[in-house]
Amino acid sequence: MSPWIIGFLWFQLYPLVLSLYYSFTDSTVVKPGKFIGFDNYVKMLTDDKDFFPSFKVTLIYSVIAVPAKLAFALLIAIILNMKSKAVNLYRTVYYLPSILGGSVAISILWRFLFMKEGVVNQALSFFHLPPVNWLGSPQVALGTISILVVWQFGSSMVLFLAGLKQIPGELYEAAMVDGAGKLRMLWQITIPLLTPIIFFNLVMQTINALQEFTAAFVVTNGGPLKSTYLFGLKIYDEAFQNMKMGYASALSWFLFAVILILTLFIFRSARSWVHYEDGGKG
Repeated sequence: MSPWIIGFLWFQLYPLVLSLYYSFTDSTVVKPGKFIGFDNYVKMLTDDKDFFPSFKVTLIYSVIAVPAKLAFALLIAIILNMKSKAVNLYRTVYYLPSILGGSVAISILWRFLFMKEGVVNQALSFFHLPPVNWLGSPQVALGTISILVVWQFGSSMVLFLAGLKQIPGELYEAAMVDGAGKLRMLWQITIPLLTPIIFFNLVMQTINALQEFTAAFVVTNGGPLKSTYLFGLKIYDEAFQNMKMGYASALSWFLFAVILILTLFIFRSARSWVHYEDGGKG
């Protein structure tokens, strides 16, 4: 156990405690600062003009990306659950984006795909459709980087697929005998029995979305007009562009508090919509 314990203490617990201390100082990247109490937290709430817009953009991004990602992952899982000779190949191909999608190289490729003269606009012109300013329009840019995250649906899809495999086939057979259609079986059988997995995916993807950084940094760098200026990017800018490590630490702890509150809310709401095989609820 000692390697894990040492790694946890040195690489996780120590930085966590140190960042909490830094959040009450005016430390920079190059030198430790003096203790200033809650000044950083007061500043972010009262004197930082980018704080609330960045937080708002992050919430909007999460509302777009998380439901879309889960819905797409569930759809693909249902398709892959059907009997097919090449199903193993399909599962591998569909999981690849989750392995590659978070890399800087893929984010750079995404930027080239959606630039004005990129492949996507060339495809639109082939069908005689007008080009879209995917990365240069404040109304469209946030949705464009959201698609990149939705594309990384593999991990959620695998969990949904495992859950689908656990649903007894007798339930569908009984429903078919009673005259239920596929859509009704989806809502009455599949979705209720998958709610524990939906709950787990919802929690994990919400946490990931609120901490998103790579897509906004590499693809749009927060633009245009800071329409994709996610909170993770703001923390990075304060720490490594403005050299305000103490203030960046305060921003990080604010984000931690938001994630904690939202996670607790999701856990609390699970009592009313998560159903388990033994008849219990979340």
